[in-house]
Formats: sequence, structure tokens, C-alpha cells
Amino acid sequence: MVVPHPRPPRLIRPVREPATVPPPLTGPWAATDRRLDTVELLPLPDGAAGPEDVVVDPDGRVISGDEEGRLWWWPADAPPGTLPRLLAETGGRPLGIELDPTGGGLVVCDAYRGLLRVTPNGAVHELTGTAPPVHLANNAAVARDGTIYFTDSSDRFPVSHWKRDLLEHRPNGRVLAYRPGDRRAEVVAEGLYFPNGVALTPDESALMLVETTTHRLLRVDLPGGAVRVLADLPAYPDNLSAVGDGTYWIALPSPRVAVAERLLPHPRLRQLAALLPDAMQPQPRRYGLVALVDGEGTVRRTLHGPRGDYWMITGVRQHGELLWLGSLIGPGVARVRLT
Repeated sequence: MVVPHPRPPRLIRPVREPATVPPPLTGPWAATDRRLDTVELLPLPDGAAGPEDVVVDPDGRVISGDEEGRLWWWPADAPPGTLPRLLAETGGRPLGIELDPTGGGLVVCDAYRGLLRVTPNGAVHELTGTAPPVHLANNAAVARDGTIYFTDSSDRFPVSHWKRDLLEHRPNGRVLAYRPGDRRAEVVAEGLYFPNGVALTPDESALMLVETTTHRLLRVDLPGGAVRVLADLPAYPDNLSAVGDGTYWIALPSPRVAVAERLLPHPRLRQLAALLPDAMQPQPRRYGLVALVDGEGTVRRTLHGPRGDYWMITGVRQHGELLWLGSLIGPGVARVRLT
């Protein structure tokens, strides 16, 4: 089954915003640790691309998706260059992937099918479906009681046109909660600017959340949904994963792009830019970057890849002393040793 992709609105509805100046990568963001220039690659087969997120399951399988709607797995100890085995086909576009602590298997955010549950043997079960209120399921965090908190990044644009949402720069997204046994999702927080990566705090009293459009790290209290800004980041964030000790890895596909930030006070120019071919629109920088932060948003560590050999990093997951990476456009998943 291949799910039809929705047609995006032709015109964006931008509003005037103050311009920002991208801060330099200095201080805790300085490129002193450049180990992302020497990652080991586990490729996808047959020219496939786009392993947006990555997770390691209890059986030691490294699992990721691709832009054709397939889920693949590699042994965690596989040598570089090892090709994966097929786990499942969603028919959509798998983005965030999380372990399901209640019944084994995976919880998958599919940009076109909504929230899915995938069993260890690859059976795919639809939880929320494609009907509203889920428009662009992106990343998830699963609580101990099985509640799935996940981001619905845009109610205007499908994942194929995510740049239009960023150019529009409106609060088109929200965070939803899906509870076991329900066939619906309830709103936790709304009015968010392309909410993307999400993770639970160790005591599950709050969510750590990033907004891609406004490059912010947020804390969302549970169950009330009160939002507090923790940090303004020097790069656009994507997926977020908890280490388990109160720290969190953030995947940062690109440092902030100066021309895109300068366009914010000019809604008409942004509207015209959205109509241009993709190659003529503001482009992400070819740069590898991930950051480790604590529960208050303080930066503990950053890893860089200035050469951009593995870039547009959208997924990051620590498993022991290894860090696993996914990329929206990359040819496979990557790993790097932390010590």
C-alpha cells in the first residue's frame, strides 16, 4: 500500500517578523570536536536515501527508514558498508522511530500515515490514521504507561514541502498525546513553530521539545502544557533523544542560514521565494552538528563535521559509547564513538 501524498497549498501566508543574526559557533558551540568528519557509514541498499531517524532495539538491531516508506535494520556491531535487511514497509514516509516499552516493537511517526505501531516481525498497525487532527507526525516519546507524545509539525504543509512551512513562519504545529486503547489524539500544546524533536524528562513531568522554525529549545510541562523557552540555538534543530540521565542529544541539520533570517521582515519576498525551484531557495549549510544539553538547556557537548561528509543530520541516538546518526537526505545511517 502506498499512501497518496497530499498537495500542499501553492501560496504561503507569511507574516512580518524581526530579522535575526545567526550567532557564531563559539564558546560551547565551538568546533573543537570534529569527529563527525570521520563517521562510519552503514548504507541503505539500491540507492535508497533519507534515514531520517535511528533507534537501537533490545535485540541489538539498528533501525531506520527511508524516503520510499521502508524500515531497515542492521546489526549494531556490523562493519562499515554492511547492507541492511528489510523490516517493514509503511507505504508512507517514516520519520521519528521510538521503542514501544509496553509491547515490544516500535512506534513510528509516518509523515503521511500518522502514528504507527510496528511489531518486531514487521507487521504495521495504524494508530491515528491520516485523518485530522494528525497532519505531519514527526517525532515521538513514549511514556512508561504507553502514552505516546508526538509532534504534529504542520497543519498546512506535508513533509515534502517542509521548507514552505519554515518560510511561512507561522505557528502551524502542536504536540499531541495518544493513550493506549484510544483511537484519537488529544492536544497537549499548540501554536508551535514546526515542533520537531521531543523527549520525556526522567520523571515524565515534562517534555523537552525543539521548534525548527524558531530554533528554540522548549520545556512543556505535563499534563498542563505550559511552555517555557530554555534556549535559542545557533542552528535549526530536528529530532531529540533522551540519554536517560537527564541529558538529551539534539540533531541539528544546519547552522542558521543568514539569508533566511534576513528575509523575516519581508513577507512578500518570502512568498516569492516559496514559489522558486528548490535549488533557488535558501539552502541549509553542508555541515554536521549534534549537541548534548541538560534539562535546563545548558550545552554539555557539541560534535561537529565541518567538511560536511555526513550532513543534514536529523536523527541522533546514544547507545552505550556509540552515537548513531540519521539524515533526511543521507545514503545511510552513521555511527561514531563518543570516547
